[in-house]
Amino acid sequence: MEEVRQTSAWVARNSSHVTIDSSGIEKVVEKMKDSIPKVEWDYEGIHYFDNGPLTVQYLFVLDALNFCFWPDKDLNYDHLAKGLKDALLNDNSAFDADRLQKYTGPQLRELLKWPRPLPLEEERVRLLHEVGFELERSFEGKASKLVESCGKSAVKLVALITRHFPGFRDHSVYKGHQVFLYKRAQIFAADLWGAFKGQGYGEFNDICSITMFADYIVPAVLQQLGVLKYSSTLANAIQASSEIGAGTEEEIELRACSIYAVEKMRELLSIKSGKQVLSVELDLWLWSVGVQCPSLQHHRTLSIYY
Repeated sequence: MEEVRQTSAWVARNSSHVTIDSSGIEKVVEKMKDSIPKVEWDYEGIHYFDNGPLTVQYLFVLDALNFCFWPDKDLNYDHLAKGLKDALLNDNSAFDADRLQKYTGPQLRELLKWPRPLPLEEERVRLLHEVGFELERSFEGKASKLVESCGKSAVKLVALITRHFPGFRDHSVYKGHQVFLYKRAQIFAADLWGAFKGQGYGEFNDICSITMFADYIVPAVLQQLGVLKYSSTLANAIQASSEIGAGTEEEIELRACSIYAVEKMRELLSIKSGKQVLSVELDLWLWSVGVQCPSLQHHRTLSIYY
């Protein structure tokens, strides 16, 4: 995770299109310092949970597919989480490793009860096959074995996931420097921690090492709060719903500057409140603010990483 922090900080220092407003951070932190917002992980009740290995399997499949909803204006994360939950309640072998390797696009749609092709459907199917194949090859077909092999370390879990599953290797090259973001690998650790309330499969002795999860929603919320400022060109592109290419300077800056800004918020909040504040908790709060604001304008990038 130090790679994520250090490379994001480098982008923030060299950014051309996105800047971080220190006074904006100060204002937000000042309002939050006495009552740091706590958001329950499954506050909407949309996730599968049985307190056992099947929940781990569900979360890994969910986070393998948790990206790029915006091209379909009616589709969102809730549809994915609840669709997969209902599929598992209907058939608890739906996510067995051998079955994951065989799903087709139409079958995935049927699983989710979605009436038309999913955005980046072929990529979603490819990632399901990858997850099923590697779980079967290296972890007895079970995501719970993957988690058990990390020795209660979220950092080791992220490293294991990115080593074994190429589809989770979320990094880019920015102005000649490699930048590591690892959104979906980190969010799997955070989902486990949230679902199991820091116990059992969700017990990590280093959950404080996880950064925020650089996606579409959180940068937009940070911009609305006055923490991030955009160049006029970038602001206009987002306002016009123009697509911003994956791997472009603008796209990497939006994500990396969000990570750096939330780290700065966390540090300042910890000092002012006298309590340990986790980036995971801040991310969950920022994301919940964003999804409750339907008019929020976010950037649009076709990507399998978020």
